[in-house]
Amino acid sequence: MARKIILALIGIVFLFGAFTVAKKTIDGREDWKPRPKAKLVTGAFVETVQNTSSPITITTSGNLMAKNRVEVFSEVQGIFNASARPFKPGTYFKKGEPLLELDKKEEVIALKAQKSSFYNQLVLLIPDLRLDYPDAVGKWDEYVSAFDVDHPLPALPEPDSEKEKLFLSGRNIYTAFYNVQNLETQLQNFTIRAPFSGVLTQALVNPGALIRPGQKLGEFIDRSSYELEVAINTAYGDLLGVGKTVQLHNVERTKTWTGKVIRVNSLVDAASQTIPTFILVSGKGLKEGMYLEADVTAKEEANTYEVNRKLLVENDKLFVVRDSALQLVNVEPIYFKESSAVVKGLQDGEQLLSKTIPGAYVGMRVKIFSDKEALQD
Repeated sequence: MARKIILALIGIVFLFGAFTVAKKTIDGREDWKPRPKAKLVTGAFVETVQNTSSPITITTSGNLMAKNRVEVFSEVQGIFNASARPFKPGTYFKKGEPLLELDKKEEVIALKAQKSSFYNQLVLLIPDLRLDYPDAVGKWDEYVSAFDVDHPLPALPEPDSEKEKLFLSGRNIYTAFYNVQNLETQLQNFTIRAPFSGVLTQALVNPGALIRPGQKLGEFIDRSSYELEVAINTAYGDLLGVGKTVQLHNVERTKTWTGKVIRVNSLVDAASQTIPTFILVSGKGLKEGMYLEADVTAKEEANTYEVNRKLLVENDKLFVVRDSALQLVNVEPIYFKESSAVVKGLQDGEQLLSKTIPGAYVGMRVKIFSDKEALQD
């Protein structure tokens, strides 16, 4: 019985405590009043639009090729005997220096034998000339006296009449003369000389190798001037003519050169709808095969403004600030660069959003910040 009384008292105390706590909570809520929500305002960086005439610059690229280049081939057969300098890539040769020489001992002997045979024909010709053409003997005597098998064959004396010419033909003088000249020409092919001062860029043979007719021996270039072939869109083909100046630079944009358009192909590439254009350039630091970019100023477009490409919305809209709120305006992209775009459609004095705002939308309330305020923050 006593236990039941104790439990009843504990229950009454618990209920009283709960009632007290609940009353204090209700009294406290009567004093609380909801605070009005503060309107969120996002900071915005803007720039004032001032339309100008923007140059439309076409950026294209290509690889340098030497303006003067030759592939070295052999016209005769022989052993690679010697060269003025080492026949290796990168070796410089002056104009006229032997790139390589083939062994020609047998050919020299054969040429001398042919010259000796021709000399004998001339000696046998003189007595007949004394009888039939005494006036022509003097010039032929001088020719025979000056004849030397170790020197290039001089030109034949001119006949004084058609009869004299027929007489010489009947003695096979002209045939023998041209046979000797042919051997002399072939003998010159055993020495391949540099057609201009330049550098050997490719060497496919070594001294001592057997060279065959038609075999490619290497490549030789003039490193004083180069050509850059670039592809220009047909839309600007009429604006880019021969003689136009072009600015060139390497990929890192650490070096620049000035080139000039020297040729424009009349053929349009059917796949890319571009026109092959050739730019002549020379200067220090240029090398065969070097990759260059060309900035070609095609024309100027009036009433345009250049903006960061990241600011474009759907490629033809931009955010501007009007009455402290964002608004979208339609623009006409004229030309896209690597990181910017030239557009039309903005009004002078318009406050253009210069930095993107995540989640921006039409009507968003913004506060215009200056760069100085951003640095202080």
